[in-house]
Amino acid sequence: MNLKAYFEGTRGTGVLSTADDSGRVNAAVYARPYVMNDGSLAFFMRDRRSYANLTSNPHAAYLFREEGSGYQGVRLYMSKIREETDPAKAEELRRRCKVDDNPETIRHLVYFKTDKELPLIGADTSPE
Repeated sequence: MNLKAYFEGTRGTGVLSTADDSGRVNAAVYARPYVMNDGSLAFFMRDRRSYANLTSNPHAAYLFREEGSGYQGVRLYMSKIREETDPAKAEELRRRCKVDDNPETIRHLVYFKTDKELPLIGADTSPE
């Protein structure tokens, strides 16, 4: 699937799931990812539980349910590859409404590679 075209043209609700190094799971509502030219996915993150989990466990899952489609969407299994906190890069990428304009808010732009892509509904029959 062309994830760049998909996320630029599809509205819906996303949930990012992370776990810490002890396996304690967190799930949080997240906007659609930014799909970079190299195919990596990027999310803006604040210093909260999801980000903290990624500092000790680089693996995450992102579930996206398409708006008004019943159960159409995608599940992405990802691994963190890098991050940055450059405010200029953040401003360049922001495409949606600004939730928090406070310049003191620490934001991280976290990049992931996609390890596996599955439809929203359906069994994974491929071996690990």
